[in-house]
Amino acid sequence: MKKRALVSVSDKTNLSEFARELAKVGWELVSTGGTARFLRESGVDVVDVSRVTGFPEILSGRVKTLHPSVHGGILARRDDPGHMEELSSCGINPFDMVVCNLYPFVEAALNPEAGLDEIIEQIDIGGPTLLRAAAKNFAWVVPVSNPRRYPAVIEQLKTTGDVDRVTRRDLAVETFYHTASYDAAIASYLGTSFKGWPLDFPQELTFGYLKVLNLRYGENPHQKAAFYEPVIDRDVTSLRNAQIQGKDLSYNNINDAQGAFKAVWDLPQPACVIVKHAAPCGSALGASAREAFEKAFQGDPVSAFGGVVAFNCPVDRECAVAMKKVFLEVVLAPSYAQEALDVLKAKKDLRVLKVSPCRTREPYTVKPALGGLLVQEEDALLPEQENWQVVSERAPSEQEMEDLKFAMAVCKHVRSNAVVMAKDGATVGIGGGQPNRVDCVRVAAARGKEKTAGSCMASDAFFPFPDAVEEAARAGITAIAHPGGSIRDKESLEAANAHGMAMIITGSRHFLH
Repeated sequence: MKKRALVSVSDKTNLSEFARELAKVGWELVSTGGTARFLRESGVDVVDVSRVTGFPEILSGRVKTLHPSVHGGILARRDDPGHMEELSSCGINPFDMVVCNLYPFVEAALNPEAGLDEIIEQIDIGGPTLLRAAAKNFAWVVPVSNPRRYPAVIEQLKTTGDVDRVTRRDLAVETFYHTASYDAAIASYLGTSFKGWPLDFPQELTFGYLKVLNLRYGENPHQKAAFYEPVIDRDVTSLRNAQIQGKDLSYNNINDAQGAFKAVWDLPQPACVIVKHAAPCGSALGASAREAFEKAFQGDPVSAFGGVVAFNCPVDRECAVAMKKVFLEVVLAPSYAQEALDVLKAKKDLRVLKVSPCRTREPYTVKPALGGLLVQEEDALLPEQENWQVVSERAPSEQEMEDLKFAMAVCKHVRSNAVVMAKDGATVGIGGGQPNRVDCVRVAAARGKEKTAGSCMASDAFFPFPDAVEEAARAGITAIAHPGGSIRDKESLEAANAHGMAMIITGSRHFLH
């Protein structure tokens, strides 16, 4: 008896060549609807699936392969005499291969002109069922869900007359990943399309991600790494084609780029944020991209060496010329003037990425922990949305208030216990990630040196003791913003008043661990 392959695909890439090779090695091809027409037009003989089922395709093609004559032929265990007797008594011939890929649901969902009914029609039912059945029975059935696997399958058939068990197993695992990702994309899209959704935290959380980059290495050279993006509902333009020039990206490059990108888009344009080892070391507003960069760089020029730079505005030639003078690892911006790219080409190793937000906020942030995932809403709160209250004897000046708001927006992206010192729309000292807040004030002051005199300071949490305020006074800080909420707030306020500082209570904490 000839071996049989059931072929039903949406993506017909290299299908005709694969089908002809299967026919050459003696396989019978059974096919459905459009796939059967395509193969016949390509000169390949096929048997219509309706001849196998004895039933026509119905409901505009919604039902083609959902039939015992198909799934019995796929799912029967060949080492089970009872299964084989049942096939024989029912007149069912086994299938030895299933070649299938799925309706383009993701493409439809990403099409802004597609309506909900059109998108729902691209939810494949029969395809995942065929693939899962073949993958479950991989010991006897070859599941092929990816056109890139066609050459390897044909090579084994030509060489040995069969596909070995290890390859079948690998194809089965790949198939289950594929169908799981497909279903996750559907759940993700529909979960954000209906009124009342998404649930705050659904009982079953699914993620559909696709590998888009193999990275040079992980956090360290002995660690392998890759970068995945959601198959649907992206928050940031894809990195697949975002890199304009430079060396391949590493894990650390993307990790730092994430921190810089998120921080800069919390600021009004034009703005620049520089990150080194996942920590902001300089941030600034400016009248132009160049001014924003130069002010951010001067915030901590030592740490900025080898840093990642992000802009929320186009990069022009003048900005590129300023950056050319500094060793940087990565630059991110929503767009670049051609003259800017011509300048940056001279730094051939510099990674230049064109990225921008696809939507305002991510629904969740996710962090691995204790073998599971910690999931929370993103911290989307900005100073304009907080209820700031002046509690000191002296109210801040208009410029101090602007600098406090800027410092607090940056503070959100610094590891707790975060302290950001800023003046005239630029950071002059940043401290974070220390076990106590007073050390973070000292770190920020040490980095800022004489520049901290006359600057403002934001903290991501309250001051439980006046010592941090005293350190700020020694650094020349004139105004402080912090969330408040300590039982000893009064002591910190008294210290601020004693030094003539203005103090704001924001009412909102911004821990980042």
